[in-house]
Amino acid sequence: MNYFPKNISSLLITLLVISLSPLLVYPHSHEDFVACLSHRSAANQDLVSTNVYTPINSSYTPTLQFSIRNPRFRSSATANPQVIVTPVNESQIPDIVHCAKYTGLQIRTRGGGHDYEGVSYQSPIPFVMVDLIKMREIVIDREEETAWVQAGATLGELYYRISQTSRTLAFPAGGCFTVGVGGHISGGGYGALIRKFGIAAEHVVDARIIDVNGRMLDRKSMGEELFWAIRGGGGGSFGIVSAWKMQLVRVPETLTIFTVNRTLEQNLTKLVHRWQYVAPNLPNDLFIAMVIRNVNTTGGNRTVQATFISLFLGGVDNLLPLLADRFPELGVRREDCTEVTWVQAAMVFGNRMPNASTEVLRTRAPYTNNPFKAKSDYIQEPIPVHGFEGLWKLFGEKEAKFVELNWAPYGGRMWEVPANALPFPHRRGNLYKILHLLYWDEPGREASERHVNWMRKMYAYLEPFVSKNPRGAYINYRDLDIGVNNNEGNTSYAQASEWGLKYFKTNFKRLVRIKTMADPTNFFRHEQSIPTLRSKRNH
Repeated sequence: MNYFPKNISSLLITLLVISLSPLLVYPHSHEDFVACLSHRSAANQDLVSTNVYTPINSSYTPTLQFSIRNPRFRSSATANPQVIVTPVNESQIPDIVHCAKYTGLQIRTRGGGHDYEGVSYQSPIPFVMVDLIKMREIVIDREEETAWVQAGATLGELYYRISQTSRTLAFPAGGCFTVGVGGHISGGGYGALIRKFGIAAEHVVDARIIDVNGRMLDRKSMGEELFWAIRGGGGGSFGIVSAWKMQLVRVPETLTIFTVNRTLEQNLTKLVHRWQYVAPNLPNDLFIAMVIRNVNTTGGNRTVQATFISLFLGGVDNLLPLLADRFPELGVRREDCTEVTWVQAAMVFGNRMPNASTEVLRTRAPYTNNPFKAKSDYIQEPIPVHGFEGLWKLFGEKEAKFVELNWAPYGGRMWEVPANALPFPHRRGNLYKILHLLYWDEPGREASERHVNWMRKMYAYLEPFVSKNPRGAYINYRDLDIGVNNNEGNTSYAQASEWGLKYFKTNFKRLVRIKTMADPTNFFRHEQSIPTLRSKRNH
């Protein structure tokens, strides 16, 4: 493919624009972007020839679709990037930022592709997608007990590298292996260790970010305000984070896990109701989550089932007396429990068997190819029994065949950290978080709309039982139902507050001030990016 301008006039314009102020903007053209990138540095020739893809390139569609984790956004109607760039090192990113600015194209950044609404790889405005899939280096300092992790690495790849280094080092992050580290930390980062160690972003001690001016900044040069903002303020607002330095945590050599299932016919409602009082108040070393879904009985009927899945930082002989004292109703037996290492526990929370090869952690293949819709909630008062009974009725409707509610208890470290310590504000006062998921296996737009509407119906049903003023939500479970920015960049602070306060509460105001200082022209933006104090984008 010829990436160069078609005539000498185009080449002269390209060179002229590169030499002038970035306020001079090209027409929206992928050809202009590629030409700019080629001529900005001789070192970019290899980047352009092997890691830049436009719609006429045969590798464009496979590259685009490989990391799309929600098939709702794989249709031909989706507004796709004009250019995909897959940098192999962070030194290539400043030129990408410069050329996107010169050519008037937006930038969307993708790591693992798990953003639930697809904002990293679709936009109605012409854009360049920076896919970090080739930036996956992980360097662990065993003596310092830290890890430098490039933003394109997955959680599974990080867990694998840690497991090859030590049996007693861990990182407190999520259970889904294929989630990109960059996006996960940008929104905070949940996992089975939250009650003991808190969210992932709390353990970031340094980072490297390429800002709107193409500068590569570390913690010292970016300053503490921007460093605060990128650890939980959501991805895509402040620049492109290329790498994170993480402080690893120490765990026992032996941990214990158990998974037990209970259905409606096995006193499920009372157990779920009781869980709300017990799980947030257990010792910090014990995490008992719930996954509630529909299952088929042996007779072929549908029933509601709760899976109680637990991680205990210790041996089974210490766990069983604790459960007998604090949660005897659950009826956990010794044979339900398995003693494991931390990495084996991580595989269980990632829907794998503990004795599976750790090589499975390195796969980037998705767990499911079904489309889905997600929402989130925080619970501050226990839901009464009648609230669950009404929920089970909704579960009986046709669209709820593959509904799944993931409940993560708070308490412990989550109640100890102040709400303004990081942008992530959902701390003391919350009993637990719910991730609402609905999958479906029917093709077509009508099926998609029907299932999304059912999810909205369930979300509306839960309103009396969840947090209020505002009704909280988690930025990593992005939900465009709760408000979006105008892609032209003229969303006002008041308009963005609809979703900003749900995700960040009063921390949203501080994020807006930092955004205004770090990116005053609102170059890095998407449907739910942090806005500037100015109501319109400056050109």
